[in-house]
Amino acid sequence: MSLKIAIVGAGSIGFTRRLVRDIASVPELADVRFAFQDISQDNLHRVATLCKRDIDANGLAAHIDLSVERAPALDGADYVINTARVGGLDAFRTDVEIPLKYGVDQCVGDTICAGGLLYGQRTVPMILELCAQIERYAGADRVLLNYANPMAMNTWAALDHCRVRTIGLCHGVQGGHHLLARLFERHVNAGKSKDQADYRPITKADVDIVAAGINHQTWYFKVLFDGKDWARELLPLFEADPALCEREKVRMDIIRRFGYFSTESNGHLSEYLPWYRKRPAEIGDWISTDAWILGETGGYLRVCTESRNWFETDFPQWLKQPAWPYGIDKRSDEHGAYIIEAMETGRVYRGHFNVRNGSVIPNLPPDAIVEVPGYVDKNGLSIPAVGDLPLGCAAICNNSIQVQRMATRAAVQGDVELLKQAVLLDPLVGAVCNPPEVWQMVDEMLVAQAQWLPQYAHAIPAAQQRLAAEPSLARGHGTGAARLKTRTVAELRAAQTRATAG
Repeated sequence: MSLKIAIVGAGSIGFTRRLVRDIASVPELADVRFAFQDISQDNLHRVATLCKRDIDANGLAAHIDLSVERAPALDGADYVINTARVGGLDAFRTDVEIPLKYGVDQCVGDTICAGGLLYGQRTVPMILELCAQIERYAGADRVLLNYANPMAMNTWAALDHCRVRTIGLCHGVQGGHHLLARLFERHVNAGKSKDQADYRPITKADVDIVAAGINHQTWYFKVLFDGKDWARELLPLFEADPALCEREKVRMDIIRRFGYFSTESNGHLSEYLPWYRKRPAEIGDWISTDAWILGETGGYLRVCTESRNWFETDFPQWLKQPAWPYGIDKRSDEHGAYIIEAMETGRVYRGHFNVRNGSVIPNLPPDAIVEVPGYVDKNGLSIPAVGDLPLGCAAICNNSIQVQRMATRAAVQGDVELLKQAVLLDPLVGAVCNPPEVWQMVDEMLVAQAQWLPQYAHAIPAAQQRLAAEPSLARGHGTGAARLKTRTVAELRAAQTRATAG
C-alpha cells in the first residue's frame, strides 16, 4: 500500500528522522511517500539527505519530496504530521527571557505558564490555517497527528474550528512508563548485580498502566506489576533510589501530597504548579541541574540552541556516521507510526492520546482536551470511559484547563484582555506576579513577538505606547535561579570527546 504522509515542520533533524524510521520499518508501509515541508530550505535539505541515506541503506522503496510551501506537501496526503515550532528559537527565547525579568522562572515554557500561553498565541492560528489547507488539498476526512505544543491548546482549537480528524500526541506517558519499569527492576533485584544469573530485567512490557488527565499533567492511576496495582504504593520505591530522590523532588512531593505519580519530568511539572518555583531562593531545593529536564532555568531553550548550533556546524560529521538500521524492533515508542499502521493494517494499537473529553473523565469539563487511553484499528480511534480522577488530581488539571480554554479563545479572536486574564490566572504566574506586572509582561511579549502574532496587530501600537510611558515593573535582568551557560560548538565537541573517552 503506497501512502503519502506529509510532515509539516520537518526540519527537526532528530524527530523527523525517527518518525521516518518508525513508519518505513512497517513492512506494509515500506514504499511510503513522505512529503517534507519546512520554511527552512537548508534544514529540509539536511534532514532529507540523512533520511534518504537511511532508506537507501535499508533497501526500501520509500520516497521523500521536499517543499517550503505547504500546498504541494499536503496535496493528496493520506496523513499529516505536524511538528512545527512557530517563531523558532527566536520567539522561544522571548517566551523564557521576558517572563524571567518579572520573576517567572520556567524550565521549558511550552505548555502553560507565561511562555506556553504566548507560544499558543503563535501556534493556534497556524493550526487553524493548516487544517483549512488539509481540507482543501487532501480532504476533511484526513487525520492530523499533532505533536506541536502547547498540545492541549492546539488540539482544542483544531477540534473547535475544523473538520479534520485531529489527534494530539505526546511521549510523556511513555517516558514515565519507562521510569516505572526501572523502579520495579531495582525493587525486584535489590542487592543483586546485573551479571548474576537470577537478575530479572524489567521493561515496559512487564508493567501495565492506565494514565489519565491532561497533557503534561496525566496521572498513573493504575500501575499493574506482578499481579498487584502499585499506583498508591510508588513513593517507597522512589525513596529507595538515592539518585531519584535528588532528581525527582517535585514529582515525589506530588505523590506525597496527592497520592499519584504524574507523567511529566521534574522540570516540566514544577512550572505548572504554584508552589515550587515562586521563591527564587527555594527553587534549588526542588530541582536538579544534572539534566535540563530536571528543572534548570530555561533548560529546554539552552539544549535546543546548542542542538541547532551543533547541527548546523557538524552536519558533515553526521554524514560520516553509519546509516540507521530499520526494523520493527528499531522503532521508537512515539505513537504516530503505530496509529498509521493500525489504521492501514487493522493491527490494534493501544496508546494514550489527546482528545476531546466529552464524558471520558466526568469530573473534568466536557470541552477540555484530555490525555487518556485509547485503541486504534481500521475503524479509527476508540476512547473508552475512564471515570472520575481523584479529586486532588482533578483540581490540578481543572486549574490548567480554565487557563487553556481562555488562552485558546484569545488566540483565535486576538483578544488581548482575555489573554492577560489567562496569564494572570496561570498557577505559577499568579503565585509570582501581581496584576500590573502581568499586564506589562504580556504587553512586552506581544511587542517582542509581533511578527508572529498577526491577530494582535490591532493591539501592538497601544502596547508599545504603554511600555514607553510606564515605568518598568520588571524585577531584574532575568538571570534565573538555576540558569546554565549555553555551550559553544567547541565546548560541545570537547564534552563529546570526553564522554567517548570515558
